[in-house]
Amino acid sequence: MTAALEVLATGPLTLVQDLGRPGLAAVGVGRSGAADRGAFRLGARLLAQDYQAAALEVTLGGLQVRCQGDVMVALTGAEAPAQVDGRPVDHRSPVQLRDGQVLRLGSPTVGLRTYLAVRGGVAVPPVLGSRSTDTLAGVGPPPVRAGDVLPVGPPPRDFPCVDAAPSAPLARDALVLRAVPGPREDWLADPSALAATSWTVSSRSDRVGVRLEGPALTHAASRRGQELPSEGVVRGALQVPPNGQPVLFLADHPVTGGYPVVAVVVGRDVDLAAQARPGQGVRITLLGAAGPC
Repeated sequence: MTAALEVLATGPLTLVQDLGRPGLAAVGVGRSGAADRGAFRLGARLLAQDYQAAALEVTLGGLQVRCQGDVMVALTGAEAPAQVDGRPVDHRSPVQLRDGQVLRLGSPTVGLRTYLAVRGGVAVPPVLGSRSTDTLAGVGPPPVRAGDVLPVGPPPRDFPCVDAAPSAPLARDALVLRAVPGPREDWLADPSALAATSWTVSSRSDRVGVRLEGPALTHAASRRGQELPSEGVVRGALQVPPNGQPVLFLADHPVTGGYPVVAVVVGRDVDLAAQARPGQGVRITLLGAAGPC
């Protein structure tokens, strides 16, 4: 019997994600992939498999799946209360699901996105070499729906050898994100204003980007009335549109943008931003030189 997960409920949004489809930006296809790459990778390591095995990215909990066959899973990212047939189970630890058992996720009190890693991976058909859902471009498998039966791939040869993994708790209060100056910081009248401002995560944020709200950043007098030709943008870029409210690009960002990129958040901290909830505070710390991402 081929193992599978029967989806009983999805919560607000459940997507299939891996680490995306890198190397295709030149032809207009973004990378996409897990919004919190660190949490995704941890799930794979707990199950002794490589990062090509797709997982489920669950926004604000609510997922319910019934196991067909025996499957090992691991939960990472935002800690949503989890039960298997009514019995609580831990995050960041391998969990064995037997045939017919039901896993239910509640809503996390801190953080936004929970990852359900499956030993063998969620084996939906890949698109352009990846099983990730790109919500901006509409590339990849559709969002998971109740009634879907998600096949599970064959397990890897190696077997998990870790019972639990420690992890720093997600921030409940204001996030502090490290960034390096961007290529267009000179477009700001006061480049220091980005770091001097206490920002708030907007309810309009999504996988494309975290929209920040606060006092508007203004263009330098020498740049007013000018337009910037579209140029390539990366995950972590802080772009400032005409309204002066920065947008921090996440996994499903466009491959080009026409607004000035005034800073770029380092990779590890983009994972933190991907877990930020609407209304949460954000501070940007500008580093003097680019460090490891």
